[in-house]
Amino acid sequence: MEIYALIGASGTGKSHHALSVAREYGIDTIIDDGLLIRNGKKLAGHSAKSEPTMIGAVKCAIFNDPKDAYVMREKIKQTNPGKILILGTSEKMILRIVETLDLPPLKEKIFINEVSSPAEIEEALNHRKEGQHVIPLPAVEVRKDSKLGSIMGFFSKKDSKNDNARSTIVRPKFSQLGTLVIADSVIEDIVKHCIRNYKELDKNVKVSITNSGYGVNIYCEMKIRYGVHIQGLIEACQKDLVAVIDDLTGINVLKIDMRVSGVVV
Repeated sequence: MEIYALIGASGTGKSHHALSVAREYGIDTIIDDGLLIRNGKKLAGHSAKSEPTMIGAVKCAIFNDPKDAYVMREKIKQTNPGKILILGTSEKMILRIVETLDLPPLKEKIFINEVSSPAEIEEALNHRKEGQHVIPLPAVEVRKDSKLGSIMGFFSKKDSKNDNARSTIVRPKFSQLGTLVIADSVIEDIVKHCIRNYKELDKNVKVSITNSGYGVNIYCEMKIRYGVHIQGLIEACQKDLVAVIDDLTGINVLKIDMRVSGVVV
């Protein structure tokens, strides 16, 4: 197993350039901010970029939690990649990850200024100031005029463990897998299906989708059963929606507004 490192300060565009670097070196597996990604698919971990605090993000990125480190080590053993690209802000951070995950010594170090121009780095820093973070997974677009078959077959698994990020997480515009185009009506169907799973909410729900370019904004309007604690239920529903949409489509959910328009008995 060969280990490569892509090193650069936070916000300089490492994640954006990760796929192009991986292609150049024939690498199919990437470790980036707590995630293990192979051929454009997340295999294990959760993104440090969704952590609400800097300390939490750093601990997640270096696998400070023994359970996270164990899961990552086992998944790497299971997949046994020939090459891994690790992204980090410093050589010290890279070496810490290598040691924690019991990986072989570094074969090569690549610095961000070797693969990105000063103008690109400046643009990446500006995006970071706006709260936009990139993860190296396939890009997904939402279009009104795109058509897919029945969406109901997707609802075979439900995952509500992911939380709604406080900052925007975006995927780069390019990937090894190309771009997947999904109709906004499909997202509406997913949202309605998830909401209808909650017996405390009325089945008649209005949904609208707005595409901002980096992801979707979702607006929902529904009625709630009498006697239910509104805030707790709506927050749980929002978390479920973010997790399910991300799991099924990979689309960035930027915001979910949920309006309770009335009460039913």
